[in-house]
Amino acid sequence: MAMNVGSEADDEIIGTINTTPLVDVMLVLLIIFLITIPVVTSSVKVSLPQEKNRVRETKPENIILSVDAKGQIYVYDTPVKNTAHLVERLKPLALKEPQPEVQIRGDAQSDFESVGRVLYAVQRAGITKVGFITDPR
Repeated sequence: MAMNVGSEADDEIIGTINTTPLVDVMLVLLIIFLITIPVVTSSVKVSLPQEKNRVRETKPENIILSVDAKGQIYVYDTPVKNTAHLVERLKPLALKEPQPEVQIRGDAQSDFESVGRVLYAVQRAGITKVGFITDPR
């Protein structure tokens, strides 16, 4: 009795790759990542503070002081001779109720000393609300 295990048609070489095990492994990994990522990213419940970005608008009562690259001081668009004249111009404005805010616009190429002199003059005039205007970029 002879046993016939297969025919010659079954002995052909299979030239394709069986991707079924690869797909099964990838689906299992996808399910594992989908389950573990939410647990890892938010494991501790924390109430985070909310930040509100407010656009600073210039109110009509605000005083705008500018310092150019050469150190020249301007009140709005009018040049001021020196810090003593600036103090004299700011003293009557410091007595207003509510006190106006001074916004200092210093050129990026100006010396710190020029902006510091303006800040000191504002302080000598008695104004307490001072802000610096910067480029928002």
